[in-house]
Amino acid sequence: MIERDMPGVGSLGQSDLKGASQTSCSVLRELGPEIQWVHSYVTDDKIYCIYRAPNEEIIREHAERGGFPANKISEVRNVIDPTTAE
Repeated sequence: MIERDMPGVGSLGQSDLKGASQTSCSVLRELGPEIQWVHSYVTDDKIYCIYRAPNEEIIREHAERGGFPANKISEVRNVIDPTTAE
C-alpha cells in the first residue's frame, strides 16, 4: 500500500483524477506486467494506493516516472473483513 501526501487532492474534479490515472497507467505499461495498480482511496489530503508488485523499488520507480509522491510504502501482510469473524 502506498500513502501519497497530496494536500487538497480530495477536491480535485473527475477530469483531474482521470488525467492522473492516465499518467499512472502509461507508466505501468512502460514498466511491464510485474507491477499492477489495483485501486486507490482518495481522502482530503492523501491518496492510498493498492498495488501488486514484487518489490518496493519498482513502486518507487513508478512514482518517480509518474511524478507522484510515495511518502510511505507498506507491504500488506493479510486482508481481513467481516467474514473473517465467521
